Amino acid sequence: MSTATTTITADAGAAPRFDAKWLIIAVCVALTLYLAVVPLGFLLWQSFFTPQSAAKAAVFTFDNYRQAYGSEETWTLFLNSLQFATGASLVAFVIGTALAWMNERTNTPFKGLFFALSVIPLIIPGILFTVAWILLGSPKIGLINLVLQNLFDTEAVFVNVYSLWGMIWVDGLHYSPVAFLLMTAAFRAMDPALEESAVMSGASVPQVAARITLPLVWPAVFATILILFVRAIESFEVPALLGLPVGIQVFTSAIYQAVHRYPSQIGLAAALAVTLLLITSVGVYFQSRLSSQGSKYATMTGKGFRPRTIDLGRWRYFTTAIFLLYFLAIVVLPFAVLLWSSLQKFYAVPSMEALSRLTLDPYRTILSYPNLARSVWNSLLLALGSATLVMLVTSVICWIVVKTRLPGRWLLDNIASLPMVFPGLVLGLAIMILYLYLPIGVYGTIWIMLIAYVTRFMPYGLRYNTTSMLQIHKELEESAAMSGASWFTTFWRVILPLLKPGLLAGWIYVVIVSIRELSSSILLYSPGSEVVSILIWELWENGQYVELSALGVMLILALFVLVLAAQWLGRKFGIREA
Repeated sequence: MSTATTTITADAGAAPRFDAKWLIIAVCVALTLYLAVVPLGFLLWQSFFTPQSAAKAAVFTFDNYRQAYGSEETWTLFLNSLQFATGASLVAFVIGTALAWMNERTNTPFKGLFFALSVIPLIIPGILFTVAWILLGSPKIGLINLVLQNLFDTEAVFVNVYSLWGMIWVDGLHYSPVAFLLMTAAFRAMDPALEESAVMSGASVPQVAARITLPLVWPAVFATILILFVRAIESFEVPALLGLPVGIQVFTSAIYQAVHRYPSQIGLAAALAVTLLLITSVGVYFQSRLSSQGSKYATMTGKGFRPRTIDLGRWRYFTTAIFLLYFLAIVVLPFAVLLWSSLQKFYAVPSMEALSRLTLDPYRTILSYPNLARSVWNSLLLALGSATLVMLVTSVICWIVVKTRLPGRWLLDNIASLPMVFPGLVLGLAIMILYLYLPIGVYGTIWIMLIAYVTRFMPYGLRYNTTSMLQIHKELEESAAMSGASWFTTFWRVILPLLKPGLLAGWIYVVIVSIRELSSSILLYSPGSEVVSILIWELWENGQYVELSALGVMLILALFVLVLAAQWLGRKFGIREA
C-alpha cells in the first residue's frame, strides 16, 4: 500500500492542494541547511577576503594564511596542539579503559556503585574543573604541593598544572569518564568465552587483557581514542587557563587571542580555524569509516552467554583502592577545594587559622552580584530553548531520513551531522563572522547564542531521535492516514508520542551541555547576554576566586539535582540512552 507518509508522492489525478506537511518539511530542511552550511561558507570567505579598512571593499588575499602559517611559531602551535590532544586523549583512554575492564571483568567490590557514580564528573563544567585543579596543583598555592612540601620538608614543586603535562593531565582526567562509559559498553557487549579459554590455558590476567580483550574490542578502542582526540583538539578552557599564562598556545587559544586583539584580527582567526576544522573533520571521518567495518570484530552470536568475572583474590582490594583514588581525584578533591575556597573571605590554604575564618560572605556577594540573575535567566532560556528547538527540528529530519524515500535524504542526514566537526570556538567564530555581515539584528543579542547552541547540538538531537524513529513501524502512520488524519495530526499525535523516550533523553542532555557551554559563548556574548559560564570566566579574569568558587559550588549542585531529575524521568517514562 502506497501512502503519503512513506513515499511522499502525489496522486497524478488529484487536484493540487496546499499541504502543511510540505511547509513544515521545507522549513526544517532549510533551517538545517542554513545552520550547518552557511556559517562554514562565511568562515572560509573571511579567511581569504579581509577588508583592508572599513572604507574599502574586501579583496582576495592569502595574507591571513601567510601570517598564520608563515613563521616558526606556527609549527610550535601545531606541535603543541598535537601533543596536547594526543596526550589528553591517551590519558583519558588509559584511565577509563582500565576502570571499565575492572568494572566489567573482575570481582572488584562495590563496582555497581562506582558505575552509578561515573556520571557525576560529567556534570562538572570544564572551567570549574580546571580552576579546581589550579587550586590543587599550582606551584605556589596548590594544596597538593603545600601538603607534600610540609611532609618532606622541602620547597620542591611536585605538581605543576601550568605546563603542557599539567594541561594533558587535567583535560585527560576530566574526560576519562567518557572513555569509561564507552569502553564499559564495549566490554559488556563482548562474549568473554575467548578470555575464559585463555585463562583455562594458563594465561595470566595481564596477558589475557593485552592479547585477547583489547584486540577483540579494537574498533571500540580506536573509536574511543578518536572521539577523545577530537574533543581534546577543540578544548578551550584548559589551554586558556593553564597554557596562556605561561605562553603555551594551541589552536583554540590562538584563535581566541586573535579575535580579542586590538584591532581584532578576524581574518587571521578564520585562517587558524580552517586548520582546526580540517583536523576534526579527518578524525570524524576515520571514526565513521571504522564504525562501518565493526562486523569484522563481532563476537556476539545467537548463542547466549553469561560473563564470568575474573577472581582477583586479594588483588580485588587493590582495584577497589584504585576506584576510590580515582573518585577522590576527579570528584571529591575538586569539589572540596571549591567548597573550601567558597567559605573564605580571601583564598587561603586549609589550616586551623583559616578554619576559624570560615564565612558565607562569598555566597552573599555572588547572590547579590549585579549580573547573576540575568546570567541565570539567560542560561535557562538558552538551555530550554535550544533543547526544544533541536529535538523538534531533528525529529522532522529523522522522519525524512528514516521514513521517506526522498532522493538526497542521505545528504540531508550528513549535513545535519556536519556541526559535529565544528569545534565550539570555531563554530562561535563562524557565526560571529556571519552575523557581522548579515544585517538582521541578532549580533550582540542573546539570539545569536541561541543560534549557536541549536547548531552545535543539532547532531546530538539527531542521534537520540534516529534511534527511537527506527523502532516505529510504518503501519502506525498508514493506519492514521487511512483513518483520515492529516500528516501534521499523525506526526503530532502518533510519531512524537512514540518518540518520547528519545526526545526526553536528548532534551535533557542538550539542556545540561547548554548550561555548561563556554567555547562558543566566549566569542558571541555581549553586555546583557552573559550566561553562567561567561560569568564564571569573568570572575576568574577579575581575580574573584572565592566568589567564583561559591558560584561553582551552587552550579554543580544544581546540575547534580538536574541529573537526578533526569534519572527519575528515565524510570518514570522509560527513557533509554540512544
